[in-house]
Amino acid sequence: MLVLVSDIHFTDDESNKTIPAQALRIFRERLRDMAYDASWRADGTYRPIEQLDLVLLGDILDVIRSAGWPITEEGDPDFVRPWTSPEDPRFQTKVREIIEAILERNEPACEVLRSLNSPQVMTLPPPTRDGRVARVSREPDAPERVPVRVRIHYVAGNHDWFLHLPGSAFDAIRQRIVERMGLAQPPSPFPYQPEDSPLLAEVCEQHRAWIRHGDCFDVFNYHGDRRRSSIGDAIVIDLLNRFCAEVESKLGPDLPEDCLLGLQQIDHVRPLLLAPLWVESLLRRTRVEDRLVDEVKRTWDAVAERFLSLQFVRECSRWLPPLTLDKLSLALKFSKGLSLRLLAQLFSWFTEALPCANERPHAQDAMSERAFKTRRARAVVYGHTHHHEITPLDVYHTAKGFVEQIYANTGTWRVLNQKVEARRDPPDFMTYWVMTYLALYKDDERGGRPFEAWSGLLALPASDR
Repeated sequence: MLVLVSDIHFTDDESNKTIPAQALRIFRERLRDMAYDASWRADGTYRPIEQLDLVLLGDILDVIRSAGWPITEEGDPDFVRPWTSPEDPRFQTKVREIIEAILERNEPACEVLRSLNSPQVMTLPPPTRDGRVARVSREPDAPERVPVRVRIHYVAGNHDWFLHLPGSAFDAIRQRIVERMGLAQPPSPFPYQPEDSPLLAEVCEQHRAWIRHGDCFDVFNYHGDRRRSSIGDAIVIDLLNRFCAEVESKLGPDLPEDCLLGLQQIDHVRPLLLAPLWVESLLRRTRVEDRLVDEVKRTWDAVAERFLSLQFVRECSRWLPPLTLDKLSLALKFSKGLSLRLLAQLFSWFTEALPCANERPHAQDAMSERAFKTRRARAVVYGHTHHHEITPLDVYHTAKGFVEQIYANTGTWRVLNQKVEARRDPPDFMTYWVMTYLALYKDDERGGRPFEAWSGLLALPASDR
């Protein structure tokens, strides 16, 4: 039995809405129920599974969204960013500090993950001699129950790609994560794809799965090498994060509290480059005065100019589609003299007209995978988009019957701000919690069923939006 989740985005920021530990406790109960269901075999008998593999499929510890990146100017002695050399002691120190802060803030959630390693937590009732379920206590720690071994694997994504970096400094950081999260892997570079880890590759082979975070298909968040930064990192840190910080610093006392709280959720917008639309919607919803709206716009202009002047941002142009960075620059620079509404429209056009962050991967990417083409994989699984999806890809016949191939996206475990479908100028957004997980079964587990997926949504109270 293989279970996959992604995009939990644990952060070190108190104002950023991270999934509460209680959600993980509920998930732990669901894992036990799924393990029980998996123990019913295709022939109708009950045989407890011996092992469950849980894969955290990237963007679990959100290093990029951290408040720990210093708001300093390029060239300052303490200016350090994800694109600083990994050999730089400042870079290593900053990554270590941010991860320690994330782990500390989310210790209750980490404790739930560690508990899965306990033989008293993930247990099943024993079988009878005739393949039925023995009548025993339902309490997980009852001595007569059968323990299920749980192995937790961590795969790197684009907000935690630092964990894929080689070197003793990063081994020490990973060792802390292994200990605090109860992982079943060494502190060597965390895998980015299955072949990076013999153990993970074996698990995927057993379950006929091909898995990856999926950011490699996103031109804004992957530039050919997962051991280096992308323009997506700069967009979050030096455009969105900095914009929010400067608005609060300059206008905090004058803006409504619900507006300031809403700004902290700016990176929950999908696609991410629709953030200006979200800001405009937030200002209107929280009834911000016109003069303050103008100040917010001027703040955006200043932050955008600074963002576009970064040497790293200019260097990223070679990784983007033709004219993409030029069009992005045009939308940002020409915001002077335009209304925030028109700026939002420019960004809306930009995200629809060109490949952009968080709109890929999709089913066609899954069909390009070698594991799909050779039929080694029944399931191709990605995360990254925060959009849960199950798409049938192909059905083919074998001597044992028909085999189905699917593309699955593991969605997210966080708040989402999504634009409504109703055409309105400017558009509105809807906000809710999302929690998705996917299970893949091998051999005759779960009565011979190959997979199941669960996705839940919970609306936020109006006061939290």
